[in-house]
Amino acid sequence: MLFDSHSHTEVSADSEMTAAAALAAAGRAGVGLVFTEHLDWDFPGEQVFEFDPQAYWQRYEALRGDRLRLGVEIGLEPGTEARSEVFVAQAPFDLVIGSIHLLEHHDLYYPDYYQTRPQAQVYADYYTTMAQQVRRCAFCDVLGHIDYICRYAPYDNPEIQYATHRELIDDVLQAVVDTGKVLELNTRRLGSRLALKELVPVYARYHELGGRYVTLGSDAHTPDAIAANFTVAQDFAAQLGLEIVTFKARQLELCQ
Repeated sequence: MLFDSHSHTEVSADSEMTAAAALAAAGRAGVGLVFTEHLDWDFPGEQVFEFDPQAYWQRYEALRGDRLRLGVEIGLEPGTEARSEVFVAQAPFDLVIGSIHLLEHHDLYYPDYYQTRPQAQVYADYYTTMAQQVRRCAFCDVLGHIDYICRYAPYDNPEIQYATHRELIDDVLQAVVDTGKVLELNTRRLGSRLALKELVPVYARYHELGGRYVTLGSDAHTPDAIAANFTVAQDFAAQLGLEIVTFKARQLELCQ
């Protein structure tokens, strides 16, 4: 079964999606689902992206089964590695995604961070931090949305720009391969032809460096986003020789 391995219910501070609505949408799409609630320590601003792992497990454990897995998406903020490792040990998670949401403790969602910083430096810091944290954070199974910054950076061309940042992106991909992690193919932006074009050399290089697997993740916060662009994603992975996987009890599982 194909799995949407990145989704957020109302346990996450930025989502109001109920488990029932998420599971119903996944059923209509014919996919399994992994809840991966947000954990970002000391997040700037009013929202608190933290939750009790044991309470979370008790809340959803009865729903866990062939079509639903329970995971977490942890922000890879430098200096929080020890706390994150302790957190992961408190529940038998199926999947742990590690993602960059902040740079220098600034939320990449908001335009303020970019306004006084040149794009080349911001993207260099983003990829450098990502590679360092992938190597430092042994508690993660998957690197989430390598192109997260492209969603919000207010530059004329916010795309991943592999040709410009080849060495830095290669270091990220090598870190994923060297640490035995899996690269997520986040499907949120795959409706854009430009995004697809820019991502091809990244995932092709991942394969060249020894990467063989991807998870598919819609990053859904609403039911209508579950499994978004999955047909495109399946074709993308097949063309690059990458197999689609998910995780159960932290063990890689091929999606048939």
